[in-house]
Amino acid sequence: MSTFNVELKRVVDDTYDIEIGYDLSSKLVSDIDAGLVGNIRKFAVITDTNVKDGYALPLCEKIKRAGYAVDLFVFPAGEKSKTRETKAKIEDAMIEKHFRRDCCIIAVGGGVVTDLAGFIAGTYARGIPFINYATTLLAAADASVGGKTAVDTPVATNLIGLFNQPAKVYIDIAAWKTLPKRQMSSGMAETIKHACMASCDMFKFIEENLDDIFSFQKFACEYIAENNCRIKYNVVMKDERESGLREILNLGHTVGRAIETVSDYKLLHGEALSIGMIAQAQLSSTLGYMSDEEVKRVTELYERAGLPTKIPDYIDREALVKKLYTDKKVRDGKLRFVIQKGIGDIVEFAPGVYAKPISEDLAREIIMEI
Repeated sequence: MSTFNVELKRVVDDTYDIEIGYDLSSKLVSDIDAGLVGNIRKFAVITDTNVKDGYALPLCEKIKRAGYAVDLFVFPAGEKSKTRETKAKIEDAMIEKHFRRDCCIIAVGGGVVTDLAGFIAGTYARGIPFINYATTLLAAADASVGGKTAVDTPVATNLIGLFNQPAKVYIDIAAWKTLPKRQMSSGMAETIKHACMASCDMFKFIEENLDDIFSFQKFACEYIAENNCRIKYNVVMKDERESGLREILNLGHTVGRAIETVSDYKLLHGEALSIGMIAQAQLSSTLGYMSDEEVKRVTELYERAGLPTKIPDYIDREALVKKLYTDKKVRDGKLRFVIQKGIGDIVEFAPGVYAKPISEDLAREIIMEI
């Protein structure tokens, strides 16, 4: 018997730019001309039915006029489309259009689009480059930055996926004006979460300028866009693969993701996260890490942003408790929660440990309270 050692050490540079601005589609095309994705001449634009007419089709026309080949792939809008089945349909359509390794995906839309398209890019032809063009605040705050891509399953959200970094991210603030208020509020949920976990100053800014954000004042929107990116970058830079610190980005998601699934996606991601953030704030208060006044400030800010802070009556509380066990932070069958410390910080329970085991009884008690 013999052993042959395959020595394979990888040094990967996944550096990319995030461009924040207004009406950035022409800039995207000029960046492609300048070599953003090398010599690629064939592009697959992936979008959903909400964004197709307003952004994806005009972008396709600009790409064509610049002399590139482009095809548009559209799926029904909504979290229910973020599945393996949708992924396979788009891949089959790309195969029929003769897409091979010499192509690039451009994701145009919100978090569902960027999650799904990034996952396709990571597996199609064993990996092709992709670009995110974020048209929602939720995508700008969360899904389009950081490289986490995935699809949902009936058991849990984002259960199947991979880490895959884009060639570049474009955050088009002008697109926020086209969003229904409910979608804008949903995006604010992740923005407030970032402030809760990492910046008391940002939290105060949102408290003082929330009306300006919802009226799309330039200084306010640019502030939250830039600070969302800065906060997430400071976490992802230190822990790209979620081995420790990156778990803090799941603040509020243990209950939030479970509610999202149990509601059968009647609640948008941000709406479910808002409730999850109140649950973890109540838990933090119970454990002595937040004052009642701090919990009140968090609750009132979410409510001012037009977001729910209580579990809807149609959700079965016991089913919700069981669904908590599908959370990816569960270890050895034990629930684990990331816990907020005051406003603008997270509890570090031991060096590099940011999630705490919580008994089912305590989790149930919190859930029954809200």
